[in-house]
Amino acid sequence: MQENITSYDTTKHHIHIDMIVTNPKGIIYNVAGILDTGAPRTEFSDQFLVHSGFIETKSEQVKLKPGLQTQKYGKIILPSVTICHHQINFFEVFVSHFEPSWGIDALVGLDFFR
Repeated sequence: MQENITSYDTTKHHIHIDMIVTNPKGIIYNVAGILDTGAPRTEFSDQFLVHSGFIETKSEQVKLKPGLQTQKYGKIILPSVTICHHQINFFEVFVSHFEPSWGIDALVGLDFFR
């Protein structure tokens, strides 16, 4: 199995982004994210995706490696995402387990800006 790990250092400076995500029922969520210019793809925390109704449960099989990072384990399509006043419909993102202490719901990768 291929490992997809994103390192993240909470002591460094980051570009925080407020986003709007609409779930399949049309419910709008404000999302706290960080721009990750080193990531080719966007990922959302499984905790947020469960809370907003995109997935039923988060995988208990996923274990974080030591340190602050994420562990990707699936993909979903979000019906609508708005970041920096730019909207994309049917945007595919990774489902990831985030270190809970981060306090964010998403890492925005470069795929959003293509």
